[in-house]
Amino acid sequence: MNGTGGNGRIPDVEGFAKRAVRGGAESGPGRAASGEAESHTAESHKAASHKAESRKAEGKALRAKVPRGDHRRLPLDAGRPDAVRAVEESNRGRVASLTPIRVGRMAASPFSFLRGTAGLMAHDLAGTPVTGVAAQICGDAHAANFGLYGDARNRLVIDLNDFDETVVGPWEWDVKRLATSLVLAGREAGADEDTCRRGAFDTVGAYRRTMRLMAKMPAADAWNAIADEELVSHTDARDLLGTLERVSEKARKNTSARFAARSTEVTEDGGRRFVDAPPVLRRVGDAEAAAVATALGEYLGTVAEDRLPLLARYAIHDVAFRVVGTGSVGTRSYVVLLLDHRGEPLVLQVKEARASALTPYLPAAGFAIPEPVHEGRRVVLGQKRMQVVSDILLGWCTVDGLPYQVRQFRNRKGSVDPAALEAGQVDDYGRMTGALLARAHAHSADPELVAGYCGKNEEFDEAVADFAVTYADRTEADHAELVAAVRGGRIEGEMGV
Repeated sequence: MNGTGGNGRIPDVEGFAKRAVRGGAESGPGRAASGEAESHTAESHKAASHKAESRKAEGKALRAKVPRGDHRRLPLDAGRPDAVRAVEESNRGRVASLTPIRVGRMAASPFSFLRGTAGLMAHDLAGTPVTGVAAQICGDAHAANFGLYGDARNRLVIDLNDFDETVVGPWEWDVKRLATSLVLAGREAGADEDTCRRGAFDTVGAYRRTMRLMAKMPAADAWNAIADEELVSHTDARDLLGTLERVSEKARKNTSARFAARSTEVTEDGGRRFVDAPPVLRRVGDAEAAAVATALGEYLGTVAEDRLPLLARYAIHDVAFRVVGTGSVGTRSYVVLLLDHRGEPLVLQVKEARASALTPYLPAAGFAIPEPVHEGRRVVLGQKRMQVVSDILLGWCTVDGLPYQVRQFRNRKGSVDPAALEAGQVDDYGRMTGALLARAHAHSADPELVAGYCGKNEEFDEAVADFAVTYADRTEADHAELVAAVRGGRIEGEMGV
Protein backbone atom coordinates (compact mmCIF):
# COMPACT_ATOMS: atom_id res chain seq x y z
CA MET A 1 0.00 0.00 0.00
CA ASN A 2 1.22 3.51 -0.83
CA GLY A 3 -1.17 5.33 1.50
CA THR A 4 -3.48 6.74 -1.17
CA GLY A 5 -6.34 4.65 0.13
CA GLY A 6 -8.81 2.36 -1.57
CA ASN A 7 -12.56 2.13 -1.80
CA GLY A 8 -12.92 -1.55 -1.08
CA ARG A 9 -15.07 -1.96 -4.23
CA ILE A 10 -12.57 -3.80 -6.46
CA PRO A 11 -13.21 -7.52 -6.07
CA ASP A 12 -10.90 -10.46 -6.66
CA VAL A 13 -7.71 -8.55 -7.56
CA GLU A 14 -5.51 -11.60 -7.09
CA GLY A 15 -7.79 -13.76 -9.19
CA PHE A 16 -7.75 -11.16 -11.97
CA ALA A 17 -3.94 -11.18 -11.94
CA LYS A 18 -3.85 -14.97 -12.19
CA ARG A 19 -6.27 -14.94 -15.08
CA ALA A 20 -4.12 -12.33 -16.84
CA VAL A 21 -1.07 -14.56 -16.45
CA ARG A 22 -2.94 -17.61 -17.80
CA GLY A 23 -4.29 -15.66 -20.75
CA GLY A 24 -1.08 -13.93 -21.77
CA ALA A 25 1.98 -15.73 -20.42
CA GLU A 26 1.34 -19.46 -20.30
CA SER A 27 2.40 -21.73 -23.15
CA GLY A 28 2.09 -25.37 -24.05
CA PRO A 29 -0.87 -27.71 -24.32
CA GLY A 30 -2.99 -25.72 -21.88
CA ARG A 31 -3.35 -22.80 -24.32
CA ALA A 32 -6.34 -22.57 -26.65
CA ALA A 33 -5.76 -23.06 -30.37
CA SER A 34 -5.84 -19.84 -32.38
CA GLY A 35 -9.20 -20.73 -33.96
CA GLU A 36 -10.72 -21.33 -30.54
CA ALA A 37 -9.25 -18.02 -29.29
CA GLU A 38 -10.73 -16.12 -32.23
CA SER A 39 -14.10 -17.75 -31.64
CA HIS A 40 -13.94 -16.88 -27.95
CA THR A 41 -13.01 -13.25 -28.82
CA ALA A 42 -15.92 -12.95 -31.20
CA GLU A 43 -18.27 -14.33 -28.59
CA SER A 44 -16.86 -11.89 -26.02
CA HIS A 45 -17.45 -8.93 -28.35
CA LYS A 46 -20.98 -10.16 -29.00
CA ALA A 47 -21.64 -10.52 -25.27
CA ALA A 48 -20.20 -7.06 -24.57
CA SER A 49 -22.36 -5.51 -27.29
CA HIS A 50 -25.43 -7.26 -25.92
CA LYS A 51 -24.61 -6.02 -22.42
CA ALA A 52 -24.26 -2.44 -23.69
CA GLU A 53 -27.63 -2.61 -25.43
CA SER A 54 -29.12 -4.10 -22.28
CA ARG A 55 -27.83 -1.24 -20.14
CA LYS A 56 -29.11 1.29 -22.62
CA ALA A 57 -32.52 -0.40 -22.57
CA GLU A 58 -32.43 -0.44 -18.79
CA GLY A 59 -31.84 3.31 -18.79
CA LYS A 60 -34.64 3.84 -21.27
CA ALA A 61 -36.97 1.77 -19.08
CA LEU A 62 -36.34 4.18 -16.18
CA ARG A 63 -38.41 6.76 -18.05
CA ALA A 64 -41.56 4.83 -17.12
CA LYS A 65 -40.68 5.23 -13.44
CA VAL A 66 -39.38 8.80 -13.72
CA PRO A 67 -40.63 10.57 -16.86
CA ARG A 68 -38.02 12.99 -18.13
CA GLY A 69 -40.52 15.84 -18.13
CA ASP A 70 -40.96 15.44 -14.36
CA HIS A 71 -37.54 17.01 -13.79
CA ARG A 72 -39.09 20.47 -14.15
CA ARG A 73 -40.90 19.98 -10.84
CA LEU A 74 -39.81 21.84 -7.69
CA PRO A 75 -41.93 20.73 -4.73
CA LEU A 76 -40.81 22.88 -1.77
CA ASP A 77 -41.86 21.44 1.58
CA ALA A 78 -43.44 23.42 4.39
CA GLY A 79 -40.48 22.76 6.67
CA ARG A 80 -38.00 24.45 4.35
CA PRO A 81 -35.74 26.78 6.38
CA ASP A 82 -35.82 30.43 5.41
CA ALA A 83 -32.69 31.89 3.84
CA VAL A 84 -31.31 33.39 7.03
CA ARG A 85 -31.80 30.25 9.08
CA ALA A 86 -30.19 28.17 6.33
CA VAL A 87 -27.12 30.43 6.34
CA GLU A 88 -26.94 30.40 10.14
CA GLU A 89 -27.12 26.61 10.21
CA SER A 90 -24.36 26.34 7.60
CA ASN A 91 -22.20 28.68 9.72
CA ARG A 92 -22.18 26.29 12.68
CA GLY A 93 -18.71 25.03 13.50
CA ARG A 94 -16.98 27.73 11.46
CA VAL A 95 -14.63 30.36 12.86
CA ALA A 96 -17.14 32.81 14.33
CA SER A 97 -15.08 35.92 13.60
CA LEU A 98 -15.12 35.07 9.87
CA THR A 99 -18.82 34.28 9.37
CA PRO A 100 -19.71 37.97 8.77
CA ILE A 101 -17.30 37.91 5.82
CA ARG A 102 -19.02 34.77 4.51
CA VAL A 103 -22.47 36.35 4.88
CA GLY A 104 -21.27 39.51 3.17
CA ARG A 105 -19.88 37.59 0.22
CA MET A 106 -23.10 35.58 -0.12
CA ALA A 107 -25.16 38.78 0.01
CA ALA A 108 -23.26 40.25 -2.95
CA SER A 109 -25.57 38.68 -5.55
CA PRO A 110 -28.05 35.81 -6.05
CA PHE A 111 -25.32 33.83 -7.83
CA SER A 112 -23.01 34.32 -4.83
CA PHE A 113 -25.84 33.24 -2.54
CA LEU A 114 -26.24 30.02 -4.55
CA ARG A 115 -22.52 29.36 -4.23
CA GLY A 116 -22.78 29.34 -0.45
CA THR A 117 -25.98 27.31 -0.11
CA ALA A 118 -25.27 23.82 -1.43
CA GLY A 119 -27.01 22.43 1.64
CA LEU A 120 -30.18 24.46 1.13
CA MET A 121 -30.40 23.38 -2.49
CA ALA A 122 -29.82 19.75 -1.49
CA HIS A 123 -32.75 20.11 0.93
CA ASP A 124 -34.89 21.28 -1.99
CA LEU A 125 -33.55 18.70 -4.46
CA ALA A 126 -34.35 15.88 -2.03
CA GLY A 127 -38.00 16.24 -3.00
CA THR A 128 -37.39 16.20 -6.76
CA PRO A 129 -37.52 13.13 -9.05
CA VAL A 130 -34.39 10.98 -9.35
CA THR A 131 -33.71 7.84 -11.36
CA GLY A 132 -31.78 6.15 -8.57
CA VAL A 133 -28.66 5.89 -10.74
CA ALA A 134 -25.68 6.69 -8.53
CA ALA A 135 -22.58 8.65 -9.44
CA GLN A 136 -19.71 10.28 -7.64
CA ILE A 137 -21.11 13.80 -7.76
CA CYS A 138 -19.42 17.12 -7.12
CA GLY A 139 -22.26 18.25 -4.86
CA ASP A 140 -21.53 21.88 -5.67
CA ALA A 141 -21.36 21.86 -9.47
CA HIS A 142 -22.10 25.52 -10.06
CA ALA A 143 -20.60 27.39 -13.01
CA ALA A 144 -17.74 28.95 -11.03
CA ASN A 145 -16.44 25.57 -9.85
CA PHE A 146 -14.86 24.75 -13.20
CA GLY A 147 -11.45 26.03 -14.12
CA LEU A 148 -7.89 25.63 -15.30
CA TYR A 149 -5.03 24.16 -13.29
CA GLY A 150 -1.58 22.73 -13.94
CA ASP A 151 -0.92 19.02 -14.43
CA ALA A 152 2.26 17.19 -13.42
CA ARG A 153 4.16 18.79 -16.32
CA ASN A 154 2.64 22.24 -15.73
CA ARG A 155 0.41 22.03 -18.79
CA LEU A 156 -2.99 23.58 -18.28
CA VAL A 157 -6.06 21.35 -18.09
CA ILE A 158 -9.68 22.33 -17.53
CA ASP A 159 -12.14 20.43 -15.35
CA LEU A 160 -14.27 20.59 -12.24
CA ASN A 161 -12.06 21.96 -9.48
CA ASP A 162 -13.96 22.04 -6.16
CA PHE A 163 -15.00 18.90 -4.31
CA ASP A 164 -15.76 19.95 -0.74
CA GLU A 165 -19.29 18.50 -0.98
CA THR A 166 -18.55 15.42 -3.09
CA VAL A 167 -20.55 12.26 -2.30
CA VAL A 168 -22.06 9.29 -4.08
CA GLY A 169 -25.54 10.48 -4.96
CA PRO A 170 -28.02 11.33 -7.74
CA TRP A 171 -26.33 12.59 -10.90
CA GLU A 172 -29.38 14.79 -11.55
CA TRP A 173 -28.54 17.01 -8.55
CA ASP A 174 -25.28 18.17 -10.15
CA VAL A 175 -26.97 18.78 -13.50
CA LYS A 176 -29.73 20.88 -11.95
CA ARG A 177 -27.34 22.92 -9.81
CA LEU A 178 -25.13 23.65 -12.80
CA ALA A 179 -28.08 24.64 -14.99
CA THR A 180 -29.49 26.92 -12.27
CA SER A 181 -26.13 28.62 -11.84
CA LEU A 182 -26.03 29.45 -15.57
CA VAL A 183 -29.38 31.23 -15.29
CA LEU A 184 -28.21 33.26 -12.29
CA ALA A 185 -24.81 34.04 -13.79
CA GLY A 186 -26.45 35.14 -17.02
CA ARG A 187 -28.86 37.42 -15.18
CA GLU A 188 -25.98 38.98 -13.23
CA ALA A 189 -24.12 39.50 -16.50
CA GLY A 190 -27.10 41.42 -17.84
CA ALA A 191 -28.31 38.85 -20.36
CA ASP A 192 -32.02 38.76 -21.21
CA GLU A 193 -34.24 35.98 -19.89
CA ASP A 194 -34.28 33.98 -23.14
CA THR A 195 -30.47 33.97 -23.18
CA CYS A 196 -30.32 32.81 -19.56
CA ARG A 197 -32.73 29.98 -20.15
CA ARG A 198 -30.83 29.06 -23.31
CA GLY A 199 -27.67 28.83 -21.22
CA ALA A 200 -29.34 26.29 -18.92
CA PHE A 201 -30.88 24.41 -21.84
CA ASP A 202 -27.56 24.17 -23.68
CA THR A 203 -25.80 23.05 -20.50
CA VAL A 204 -28.12 20.07 -20.15
CA GLY A 205 -28.03 19.33 -23.87
CA ALA A 206 -24.23 19.19 -23.85
CA TYR A 207 -24.34 16.89 -20.83
CA ARG A 208 -26.79 14.56 -22.57
CA ARG A 209 -24.95 14.49 -25.90
CA THR A 210 -21.56 13.96 -24.24
CA MET A 211 -22.93 11.08 -22.18
CA ARG A 212 -24.30 9.51 -25.38
CA LEU A 213 -20.91 9.95 -27.04
CA MET A 214 -19.10 8.22 -24.19
CA ALA A 215 -21.62 5.38 -24.16
CA LYS A 216 -20.47 4.53 -27.70
CA MET A 217 -16.74 4.66 -26.92
CA PRO A 218 -14.38 1.99 -25.53
CA ALA A 219 -14.19 2.32 -21.75
CA ALA A 220 -10.59 3.58 -21.66
CA ASP A 221 -11.26 6.16 -24.37
CA ALA A 222 -14.41 7.35 -22.63
CA TRP A 223 -12.51 7.81 -19.37
CA ASN A 224 -10.20 10.35 -21.02
CA ALA A 225 -12.75 11.68 -23.53
CA ILE A 226 -12.69 15.23 -24.84
CA ALA A 227 -9.07 16.27 -24.57
CA ASP A 228 -8.75 19.92 -23.62
CA GLU A 229 -7.76 20.95 -27.12
CA GLU A 230 -10.99 19.36 -28.40
CA LEU A 231 -13.31 20.89 -25.80
CA VAL A 232 -14.13 24.10 -27.64
CA SER A 233 -14.93 22.35 -30.92
CA HIS A 234 -16.82 19.52 -29.19
CA THR A 235 -19.09 22.01 -27.43
CA ASP A 236 -19.18 24.60 -30.24
CA ALA A 237 -17.91 27.20 -27.77
CA ARG A 238 -15.78 29.26 -30.16
CA ASP A 239 -17.13 32.53 -28.78
CA LEU A 240 -15.21 31.69 -25.60
CA LEU A 241 -11.81 31.35 -27.26
CA GLY A 242 -10.64 34.86 -26.43
CA THR A 243 -11.85 34.58 -22.84
CA LEU A 244 -10.18 31.21 -22.36
CA GLU A 245 -6.91 32.51 -23.78
CA ARG A 246 -6.93 35.44 -21.35
CA VAL A 247 -7.73 33.15 -18.42
CA SER A 248 -5.00 30.73 -19.50
CA GLU A 249 -2.41 33.49 -19.68
CA LYS A 250 -3.33 34.62 -16.19
CA ALA A 251 -3.34 31.05 -14.86
CA ARG A 252 0.21 30.42 -16.08
CA LYS A 253 1.39 33.22 -13.80
CA ASN A 254 -0.67 32.04 -10.82
CA THR A 255 2.04 30.02 -9.05
CA SER A 256 3.39 29.35 -5.58
CA ALA A 257 6.42 31.47 -6.43
CA ARG A 258 4.28 34.46 -7.36
CA PHE A 259 2.12 34.13 -4.26
CA ALA A 260 5.20 33.76 -2.04
CA ALA A 261 6.84 36.81 -3.60
CA ARG A 262 3.79 38.90 -2.76
CA SER A 263 2.89 37.40 0.61
CA THR A 264 6.22 36.72 2.33
CA GLU A 265 9.32 38.56 3.42
CA VAL A 266 12.94 37.52 3.93
CA THR A 267 13.94 36.74 7.52
CA GLU A 268 17.25 37.54 9.18
CA ASP A 269 18.50 33.99 8.71
CA GLY A 270 17.80 34.06 4.97
CA GLY A 271 14.52 32.18 5.10
CA ARG A 272 11.06 33.56 4.40
CA ARG A 273 7.89 34.10 6.40
CA PHE A 274 4.37 35.25 5.68
CA VAL A 275 3.36 38.88 6.13
CA ASP A 276 0.06 39.71 7.80
CA ALA A 277 -2.64 40.97 5.40
CA PRO A 278 -5.80 40.96 7.53
CA PRO A 279 -8.48 39.78 7.33
CA VAL A 280 -7.51 37.48 4.44
CA LEU A 281 -4.03 36.38 5.60
CA ARG A 282 -2.63 36.30 9.13
CA ARG A 283 0.34 34.66 10.76
CA VAL A 284 -0.43 32.14 13.50
CA GLY A 285 1.17 31.44 16.85
CA ASP A 286 3.94 28.93 17.32
CA ALA A 287 1.71 26.25 18.81
CA GLU A 288 -0.83 26.49 15.98
CA ALA A 289 1.92 26.50 13.35
CA ALA A 290 3.58 23.47 14.99
CA ALA A 291 0.27 21.56 15.00
CA VAL A 292 -0.16 22.11 11.26
CA ALA A 293 3.46 21.25 10.48
CA THR A 294 3.28 18.10 12.58
CA ALA A 295 0.10 17.01 10.80
CA LEU A 296 1.95 17.05 7.50
CA GLY A 297 3.76 13.94 8.69
CA GLU A 298 0.43 12.12 8.49
CA TYR A 299 -0.21 13.75 5.11
CA LEU A 300 2.96 12.14 3.70
CA GLY A 301 1.37 8.74 4.29
CA THR A 302 -1.55 9.67 2.02
CA VAL A 303 0.45 10.95 -0.96
CA ALA A 304 1.41 8.65 -3.81
CA GLU A 305 4.71 7.02 -2.88
CA ASP A 306 6.50 8.18 -6.00
CA ARG A 307 5.96 11.81 -4.94
CA LEU A 308 7.72 11.46 -1.59
CA PRO A 309 11.24 12.07 -2.97
CA LEU A 310 9.97 15.36 -4.40
CA LEU A 311 8.48 16.50 -1.08
CA ALA A 312 11.64 15.38 0.74
CA ARG A 313 13.52 18.16 -1.05
CA TYR A 314 11.52 20.84 0.75
CA ALA A 315 11.58 22.16 4.31
CA ILE A 316 8.71 23.89 6.11
CA HIS A 317 9.42 27.55 6.81
CA ASP A 318 6.15 29.14 7.89
CA VAL A 319 2.41 28.66 8.36
CA ALA A 320 -0.36 31.23 8.04
CA PHE A 321 -4.16 31.26 8.19
CA ARG A 322 -5.85 32.29 4.94
CA VAL A 323 -9.52 33.01 4.21
CA VAL A 324 -10.75 31.25 1.07
CA GLY A 325 -13.73 31.16 -1.27
CA THR A 326 -17.36 32.12 -0.69
CA GLY A 327 -19.08 29.05 0.73
CA SER A 328 -15.79 27.99 2.37
CA VAL A 329 -15.27 31.20 4.35
CA GLY A 330 -15.08 30.40 8.05
CA THR A 331 -13.57 26.96 7.60
CA ARG A 332 -10.06 26.64 8.98
CA SER A 333 -7.57 26.95 6.16
CA TYR A 334 -3.81 27.31 6.28
CA VAL A 335 -1.08 27.98 3.76
CA VAL A 336 2.26 26.32 4.45
CA LEU A 337 5.44 27.76 2.94
CA LEU A 338 8.06 25.21 1.92
CA LEU A 339 11.44 26.08 0.38
CA ASP A 340 13.81 23.84 -1.54
CA HIS A 341 17.63 23.93 -1.40
CA ARG A 342 17.69 26.95 -3.71
CA GLY A 343 15.10 28.85 -1.73
CA GLU A 344 12.39 28.28 -4.35
CA PRO A 345 8.94 28.07 -2.77
CA LEU A 346 6.16 25.51 -2.83
CA VAL A 347 2.97 26.49 -1.00
CA LEU A 348 0.54 23.86 0.25
CA GLN A 349 -3.00 24.59 1.33
CA VAL A 350 -4.22 22.68 4.39
CA LYS A 351 -7.98 23.19 4.35
CA GLU A 352 -10.55 21.92 6.84
CA ALA A 353 -12.80 19.26 5.34
CA ARG A 354 -16.28 19.44 6.82
CA ALA A 355 -18.92 16.77 6.27
CA SER A 356 -20.66 17.18 2.92
CA ALA A 357 -23.67 19.47 3.16
CA LEU A 358 -25.56 16.97 0.98
CA THR A 359 -25.24 13.99 3.33
CA PRO A 360 -28.37 14.59 5.47
CA TYR A 361 -30.56 14.70 2.35
CA LEU A 362 -29.38 11.54 0.60
CA PRO A 363 -31.88 9.14 2.27
CA ALA A 364 -34.86 11.18 1.04
CA ALA A 365 -33.56 10.61 -2.50
CA GLY A 366 -33.13 6.87 -1.89
CA PHE A 367 -29.38 6.92 -1.26
CA ALA A 368 -27.66 5.59 1.83
CA ILE A 369 -25.63 7.87 4.07
CA PRO A 370 -22.03 6.70 3.60
CA GLU A 371 -20.07 5.16 6.43
CA PRO A 372 -18.12 7.77 8.41
CA VAL A 373 -14.66 8.35 6.99
CA HIS A 374 -11.97 10.97 7.29
CA GLU A 375 -13.58 13.93 5.50
CA GLY A 376 -10.31 14.94 3.87
CA ARG A 377 -10.02 11.45 2.43
CA ARG A 378 -13.59 11.71 1.13
CA VAL A 379 -12.78 14.96 -0.69
CA VAL A 380 -9.50 13.71 -2.17
CA LEU A 381 -10.84 10.37 -3.38
CA GLY A 382 -13.96 12.03 -4.76
CA GLN A 383 -11.79 14.48 -6.66
CA LYS A 384 -9.62 11.72 -8.11
CA ARG A 385 -12.69 9.77 -9.18
CA MET A 386 -14.14 12.73 -11.07
CA GLN A 387 -11.13 14.44 -12.64
CA VAL A 388 -9.13 13.08 -15.56
CA VAL A 389 -5.94 14.60 -14.11
CA SER A 390 -5.59 15.62 -10.46
CA ASP A 391 -3.08 17.54 -8.38
CA ILE A 392 -0.12 15.21 -7.83
CA LEU A 393 0.24 16.31 -4.20
CA LEU A 394 -3.33 15.69 -3.01
CA GLY A 395 -3.63 14.16 0.44
CA TRP A 396 -5.19 14.56 3.85
CA CYS A 397 -4.32 14.90 7.51
CA THR A 398 -5.74 15.73 10.94
CA VAL A 399 -4.98 18.93 12.86
CA ASP A 400 -6.09 19.20 16.48
CA GLY A 401 -8.70 16.49 15.94
CA LEU A 402 -10.22 18.06 12.80
CA PRO A 403 -9.93 16.55 9.30
CA TYR A 404 -8.17 18.50 6.55
CA GLN A 405 -7.43 18.08 2.87
CA VAL A 406 -4.02 19.08 1.51
CA ARG A 407 -3.29 20.32 -2.00
CA GLN A 408 -1.00 22.64 -3.91
CA PHE A 409 -1.88 26.30 -3.54
CA ARG A 410 -1.95 28.45 -6.66
CA ASN A 411 -1.19 25.51 -8.91
CA ARG A 412 -1.54 27.64 -12.07
CA LYS A 413 -5.22 27.95 -11.36
CA GLY A 414 -7.51 30.13 -13.39
CA SER A 415 -11.23 30.37 -13.93
CA VAL A 416 -13.83 32.10 -16.04
CA ASP A 417 -16.13 34.40 -14.06
CA PRO A 418 -19.49 33.24 -15.45
CA ALA A 419 -21.22 36.35 -14.10
CA ALA A 420 -18.94 38.56 -16.20
CA LEU A 421 -19.52 36.84 -19.53
CA GLU A 422 -20.97 38.63 -22.50
CA ALA A 423 -24.54 37.61 -23.26
CA GLY A 424 -23.46 35.67 -26.35
CA GLN A 425 -21.02 33.58 -24.31
CA VAL A 426 -23.41 32.27 -21.67
CA ASP A 427 -24.64 29.34 -23.77
CA ASP A 428 -21.08 28.53 -24.91
CA TYR A 429 -19.91 28.34 -21.31
CA GLY A 430 -22.94 26.24 -20.43
CA ARG A 431 -22.14 23.71 -23.15
CA MET A 432 -18.52 23.52 -22.09
CA THR A 433 -19.27 22.92 -18.40
CA GLY A 434 -22.11 20.52 -19.22
CA ALA A 435 -19.73 18.37 -21.27
CA LEU A 436 -17.11 18.39 -18.50
CA LEU A 437 -19.71 17.38 -15.92
CA ALA A 438 -20.84 14.44 -18.07
CA ARG A 439 -17.26 13.22 -18.39
CA ALA A 440 -16.77 13.48 -14.63
CA HIS A 441 -19.97 11.55 -13.89
CA ALA A 442 -19.11 8.85 -16.44
CA HIS A 443 -16.11 7.84 -14.35
CA SER A 444 -18.48 6.29 -11.81
CA ALA A 445 -21.94 6.07 -13.41
CA ASP A 446 -22.49 3.82 -16.41
CA PRO A 447 -22.74 6.21 -19.39
CA GLU A 448 -24.90 3.69 -21.30
CA LEU A 449 -27.44 3.70 -18.48
CA VAL A 450 -27.55 7.49 -18.15
CA ALA A 451 -27.55 8.01 -21.93
CA GLY A 452 -30.36 5.49 -22.30
CA TYR A 453 -32.44 7.48 -19.85
CA CYS A 454 -31.68 10.92 -21.29
CA GLY A 455 -32.30 9.78 -24.87
CA LYS A 456 -31.87 11.47 -28.23
CA ASN A 457 -34.49 14.22 -28.05
CA GLU A 458 -34.54 17.40 -25.96
CA GLU A 459 -37.24 16.46 -23.45
CA PHE A 460 -34.80 16.18 -20.55
CA ASP A 461 -33.03 19.41 -21.58
CA GLU A 462 -36.32 21.34 -21.65
CA ALA A 463 -37.44 20.02 -18.28
CA VAL A 464 -34.21 20.84 -16.45
CA ALA A 465 -34.05 24.27 -18.09
CA ASP A 466 -37.54 24.97 -16.74
CA PHE A 467 -36.42 23.78 -13.31
CA ALA A 468 -33.33 26.01 -13.50
CA VAL A 469 -35.38 29.14 -14.19
CA THR A 470 -37.80 28.30 -11.37
CA TYR A 471 -35.01 27.63 -8.90
CA ALA A 472 -33.13 30.75 -9.97
CA ASP A 473 -36.27 32.74 -9.10
CA ARG A 474 -36.37 30.99 -5.72
CA THR A 475 -32.70 31.80 -5.14
CA GLU A 476 -33.24 35.46 -5.94
CA ALA A 477 -36.03 35.58 -3.37
CA ASP A 478 -33.79 33.87 -0.79
CA HIS A 479 -30.97 36.29 -1.57
CA ALA A 480 -33.28 39.30 -1.13
CA GLU A 481 -34.31 37.90 2.24
CA LEU A 482 -30.67 37.61 3.32
CA VAL A 483 -29.86 41.15 2.17
CA ALA A 484 -32.86 42.50 4.10
CA ALA A 485 -31.75 40.59 7.20
CA VAL A 486 -28.23 42.06 6.97
CA ARG A 487 -29.57 45.56 6.58
CA GLY A 488 -32.04 45.05 9.41
CA GLY A 489 -29.39 43.67 11.78
CA ARG A 490 -30.85 40.16 12.06
CA ILE A 491 -27.56 38.69 10.84
CA GLU A 492 -24.13 40.31 10.61
CA GLY A 493 -22.62 40.66 7.16
CA GLU A 494 -19.38 42.35 6.20
CA MET A 495 -19.68 43.51 2.63
CA GLY A 496 -16.85 43.98 0.15
CA VAL A 497 -14.26 41.75 1.87
